[in-house]
Amino acid sequence: MADFKRGIIAGIITGIVYVAISAILAVIDPEFLYITDIYAAGLTPFMFAVDSFVVTAFLNHIVRGIVFGAVFAALYDYLPGVTGIVKGVVLALFLWIVTVIEVIYRTPGWPTDDTIIGGIFYYGGTISLSSLRLALAGIISTLFFGTLTGLLWHRLPGKELKEERKGRSVLLVSFILGGVTWAVLTLLFLIGVLTSGGPVIEPGPFWWESILFVSVVFLGLPGWVLALDAWRKTRRGESGLKWGVTGGVLMALTGIMLLPGVLAITGGVFSGRKPASESGTAAIEQ
Repeated sequence: MADFKRGIIAGIITGIVYVAISAILAVIDPEFLYITDIYAAGLTPFMFAVDSFVVTAFLNHIVRGIVFGAVFAALYDYLPGVTGIVKGVVLALFLWIVTVIEVIYRTPGWPTDDTIIGGIFYYGGTISLSSLRLALAGIISTLFFGTLTGLLWHRLPGKELKEERKGRSVLLVSFILGGVTWAVLTLLFLIGVLTSGGPVIEPGPFWWESILFVSVVFLGLPGWVLALDAWRKTRRGESGLKWGVTGGVLMALTGIMLLPGVLAITGGVFSGRKPASESGTAAIEQ
């Protein structure tokens, strides 16, 4: 099993550093608050916005750190590079690309006046793409997040890991993220419908977002169930390729569950490969 504790601790510490950076930038220029708001894909439902900047920054960056650290631990053996720093940079860049795909898929077209927040164009409320300056700042912010997490990973003590079916830890993170996303959005959807006839949180100004928001409730659930079944198969030493990929595609189609969907597909593909010891044993028997 992946060293999740080590990864999550590294991610949380990095998140705390970002809270401090955000506070400093807020004092210098409030506009810089938006530059560091580049979150990992799939985290939109968990981004908090309250009156207190300190609380908002703390919650957002800590949640980001927890998720990034868990994904980093799950994918560590599969990421290219020989050091944690390189692996952290690769993962950060990968998540940034996934984020761009997510927000473009969820909010087709370029930002309009309806998406202006605080005088700055915001694309899907997740990443700023309205200017080269903000896009570049977002990439730098994301890569620095991965670099710091990878550096801390090597500074923290690790534990001896037992061998397991490849992709199992990735599928574990996938169905946890997918389950939490589905549960949160479904709860908000039901509460809103029962109390006011509409969702508690507005999906966004684009009609396509409303469709995807509802699809999480109905399409995300079967995808999550299949990802869970794929993980259970890997626990028994079997391949979760078929169910992992199918469940991942269903979750990815919702847009909002793109990250757990991509992880389910990745974990499913890796789980199709037998562990080294199992392959070695089979070779000896032949």
